Order: sequence, then C-alpha cells, then structure tokens
Amino acid sequence: MNSLVSADWLAANLDQVVVLDGSYYLATMGKDADNEFRKGHIPGALRWDIDAIADHDSTLKHMMPAAAVVAQAAAERGIARDTPVVVYDQLGMFSAARVWLTLKTIGHDQVSLLDGGLPCWRGALATGEADPVTPAVYENFSSQTLTVNRQAVQTALDASDTFVLDARSAARFNSVAPEPVAGLKSGHMPGALNIPYDHLLTAEGRFKSPDELRDIFTQLGVSGDERLITSCGSGVTASIVTFALSLLGVESLVYDG
Repeated sequence: MNSLVSADWLAANLDQVVVLDGSYYLATMGKDADNEFRKGHIPGALRWDIDAIADHDSTLKHMMPAAAVVAQAAAERGIARDTPVVVYDQLGMFSAARVWLTLKTIGHDQVSLLDGGLPCWRGALATGEADPVTPAVYENFSSQTLTVNRQAVQTALDASDTFVLDARSAARFNSVAPEPVAGLKSGHMPGALNIPYDHLLTAEGRFKSPDELRDIFTQLGVSGDERLITSCGSGVTASIVTFALSLLGVESLVYDG
C-alpha cells in the first residue's frame, strides 16, 4: 500500500482498511473535531484524537505518547500489526500526518494518508458516532524515536550538518502575524529555514508531485543529505513536512512541542 492514497482508491478498498479521522482544530478555528465527525465522516471511520492519545505527563498538548500507549489505542480501534490504515482529516491536510507519524513510532508500516483529506472524498458520508469495532491485539510493536526535544534542537541549530525546517506561515515565521497558541513567542529560532506546509500542497489540498516537492526543498538549500528536523507551533504541521520528505525517501525528525 502506498503511503499516499487517492479518494478513488479508498472508495474501492474501504472494506479492506481501517480508516482513522485524525482531525484537530486550533482554538482560534472555533470548531470541535468530535462534533464535526458526528456531522459527517467517511463510512466506517474511527476517531483518533491527538490530544486524547498523547503523553499526559507533559504540560504541552498532544505530545508523542509512549509506544505502549499508541499500540493500545490502535488495538482498541481494531488495528493489529498488519492492518492497513488510512488517515484523513476534515480540513484536508492539517493533522492527519501527525497520526501517521504516531503510528510510525510503533513500527506500523501499513499506514497511509488520504491525499486531500475529507474535502476530496466524493462518496457518501456517515453521521453520528463511530460504529463499534472488535478490538484487536497489537503484537510485536516496536518503539521508534521520530521526534526530538528542545535540547536536541538547540544543538542542531549550531550544527553545520543539520537544518531545522519551520512549517509555519511566512507571516508567523517573520513575526508579522500573531501565534494562534496562547503564550507562544513570535518569530522563529535563529538559523531555522521557513517552508510553509501549504506550499507543499496543491490548491485542492493534495500533495504536489515528487518532482515539485524536490524542487521546493532544493530551492531552500536542502539536498536530503543533511540531518533534518521539522518544526511548527506544536508538532502538528511539522509532521506534514516530514511526510513530504518521506515521499522523497528522505528522513527527518519532528520537534515535539
């Protein structure tokens, strides 16, 4: 299964995969992902709340949980080691990549994103709560470190072989627009490079072609040989940049929090 699937592919294979709605809204967006799910979701989809499935020992939102927590949450949704999973979000491409990253931390290889998310789905929608599912047993999960902490980023900013790629808008990066998260400082980390996540997407919210993505990173001075860390306001849209890099076979780590 490809790491990026179309709405047509999903419609033809809906009974062969577990579909996860990984939607998340900033407080400034004025919406609740659970309520929006009840209004309309892909038939058979299950909710994956990145704030509920998180490290609750941290004071920060949706920090990456331990592998055992991820495996348990997956099992509760009927996902076993070899279960194909497709993740989407209601905005198109905003938080689904964070769920993709989370499942990758337990070594779950069969996880894809729905290209363009819910806005690109042309089939019927289901309403109400998610249908009940039979829990699975998630065996032989691993623990892969795909995120880094503040200390690692501080070290990286001083290293010549490491780039920190900031996925926020140019306005936020340059301290022209305020941060949507209360208490978050304006501006950017010294030495970070700005690559707004929506620049990686088409007008319809789908990922651009591999050649187009490669050109975007090349123009930024990223060859793929460097050590790469992606960053944003809290680790959500940074995951989109990490996913785009993975489409090119390039590894990167997400600055969590």
